[in-house]
Parts: sequence; C-alpha cells; structure tokens
Amino acid sequence: MSETAYSPVSQHLSDLEAVREEGRRKMDWALQHMPILNALREEFVDEQPLAGETIAMAMHVEAKTANLVELLAEGGAEVAITGCNPLSTHDDVSAALDTHESITSYAVRGVDDEEYYDAMHACIAHEPTITVDDGMDMVKLVHEEYPDLIDSIVGGAEETTTGVDRLRAMDADGELHYPVFAVNDTPMKQLFDNVHGTGESSLATIAMTTNLSWAGKNVVVGGYGQCGKGVAKKASGQNANVIVCEVDPRKALEAHMEGYEVLPMKEAAKKGDVFITTTGNRDVITREHFEEMDDGVLLANAGHFDVEVNLEDLDDLAVDRYEVRDGVEGFEMPDGRVLNVIAEGRLVNLAAPISLGHPVEVMDQSFGVQAVVVRELADRGDEYEPGVHDVPDELDREVADIKLAAEGVEYDDLSDEQREYMGSWEHGT
Repeated sequence: MSETAYSPVSQHLSDLEAVREEGRRKMDWALQHMPILNALREEFVDEQPLAGETIAMAMHVEAKTANLVELLAEGGAEVAITGCNPLSTHDDVSAALDTHESITSYAVRGVDDEEYYDAMHACIAHEPTITVDDGMDMVKLVHEEYPDLIDSIVGGAEETTTGVDRLRAMDADGELHYPVFAVNDTPMKQLFDNVHGTGESSLATIAMTTNLSWAGKNVVVGGYGQCGKGVAKKASGQNANVIVCEVDPRKALEAHMEGYEVLPMKEAAKKGDVFITTTGNRDVITREHFEEMDDGVLLANAGHFDVEVNLEDLDDLAVDRYEVRDGVEGFEMPDGRVLNVIAEGRLVNLAAPISLGHPVEVMDQSFGVQAVVVRELADRGDEYEPGVHDVPDELDREVADIKLAAEGVEYDDLSDEQREYMGSWEHGT
C-alpha cells in the first residue's frame, strides 16, 4: 500500500453542497442524451450483474464518465475511481459521485504527479476484482506494486489507443497476468469515438480556447490513425487546409488518396498555423520543428500523454514563457517568434480550462461497451486467459442495437438462405 493515505475528493473541496449540486446537474444533462446507458441501467438495477464485485477505475472524471461509474454501482459493484489525467477531472462531478453509497471518488483536478499516483494507490487499496483504465496506468501499478491482488482480479477493460498499445507490449513481454478487454479496438469505439469524438471535441476546444477560426488555416495533423482521420476530416469540413504527417506508408498513402497534402513534419513545420498531434507516441514535434515554425502557431495534443509535443525542447529554446490567455502558454523564441501551447501539451479536449471532452452521444456508445464488458467479466471472467482480448462481437452488436432502437432506426437481417450461402464454401459459379 502507498504510505500516503489519500483522501476522497470531498475532503479536498469547500462549499461541498453547492459543488455536488452542480456536478449532479451536469450528470443529469448528459444522461438525458445517453440512451444506451439508460437502457443498461434498467437491466443492471433489475438483475444486479455486478453484485460482489469491486471495481477500481482510472478515467477522465467528468459528467459522461460519471454516468458509467454510477451505472456500475447501480449494478451492484463497489466502485473506487480516480483520474487518468491531472487536468481532466471536473471536481464538482467527482464530488457528486462521492455521495453515492457504493462509490468512492479520489479524483481531484490539478494534482501533481505524486498526488496522481497517491489517488491511484487509494483506489487499489479497495482490493479490486475488476479494473477499468484509460491509458493503462492502473494495470501497470497493480502488476508492479500489488502482485498479490492479481489472483483475485478477474479482468479489466481498457478505453483508449495508448492504453491498448501499452497492454499489447506488456502482453508480448509475458508480463500481463490477467485478461484485459481492448475496448478501444471495437467497431463501436473506433468508428465513432475516435473519429467523430476526437475530431469534434479537439477542434471545438481549440476554437473556444483561442477564439480563432479554422477557415483558411493550415492545420497539420500528426498521425493518420482513427483519431487523426477524425481531426483531418472535421478541420477540412471547417474550411481549413489540412496537412498530414505519417510514419506508416499505407496511412500516408490513404491520407494522400483522401485529398490531403502529406509531408514530413520538418516540411510541414514551415507551413502550419495549427499543429495537432494524434499519435500516442512521443517526440512527434521537437526542436528541429520548433525552429522552422512561424510566429503565432498553435500547438495542441489530441493523442494521450503530454509527450507528443516535446515541451522540454521548447522550453530550452525559449527566452521567455508566459500565459497568453487562459489555457494558452506562449514560448518566446530568441528571434521574437512566439509559439503557443494549449493545455500544457496534455489531452486538449479534456485538459483545457473550458474543455468538455467528447460529445455525449459518442461517449454513450463507448461507455456502453465498457459496461457490457464489465458485465462479461463478472459473469464469465474465469473463461478468459491472461492477456489482451478483443471484445466479443456480440457484445459490440448489442450496444449498437440499443442505440438504433433508441433512435428509431430499423435495419435488415440476413435470411436463412443468405446465412447458409455465406457460411458455405461449396457454392460457386
């Protein structure tokens, strides 16, 4: 256990009643637009599929996530949650969660690195049987410092690309000792959350933070995975000129065939007005790129950790740094150019002062998958071997069915003859 006894959020805040009321108001608004979680809540309350489970979570603690947390608690689980990013927690929402008799929230906005991990230790002190992560920090901490808990953990779920990449590396090294579902890799996550969620929320947050237009700007997108595709598509739709930088020749070709200009970052640095990284990797933008950039550029990260834009290089080059406006820090170069970093290089759509994360409808889908995966672990977790697992397709389809029903959308089904035809190798010309 951590030597530091970290307190729940309620002991970090003042005027608790007003704060909790505001957090509940945000949660209630979001829940009105989350038909999947509403449908699952009815089922979970009635059937109590998580009775007896203890769930430790490291997530972005804001209104949409809070409704997932409450769903799991209403399904019978004891839940302990903390943040997965020091700047993405909404204290009022965290405080509202902490009032639930089955939820303990340790998430506090603006913590330093030591407090960040103290809160995670506090969650693990609840001795979880299931973990739910966004970025894999909790899984890593369990394996490194709490190996005695592994035998009692039936499994976990991972929300985001960076976390799944880390888990696969851990699995390849033979160091992942319980099953974890790669929620990020399901169609219901990839097709909507990463494309529409990241694209819309990142651009909206940058626009609101800076009060600048996208029209006519050269927007450089670092990485053309699902998130990069979303940012590029939405920026183009707002009349920006999009330049894509890639390291994978197939993705670079895909971006080229989609009509975007494709350049190495060294060349894009000379042309860009706004730079948005979406890779999940480090050092996407470094010293050699800063040296080429124009005065006034915006630098933002929509990937994951704050390592995509190398702020150590930027600080080393700068002769001065100062707050330009709320959420924007200017780094002045020796020649007078100012390069502007949004949200400290952290996840821009969640760490900027006015950020709200992905749209509610998008997260309803992703969190619906999280919920059914946790239900699967509680029900049949012992059937899965240690390692990274794809989410069973029937669970992903279940979430899509709930959403379509809520939207009043009907769709076709295969006939028996079509199923037989598709399942047979004997039919020919």
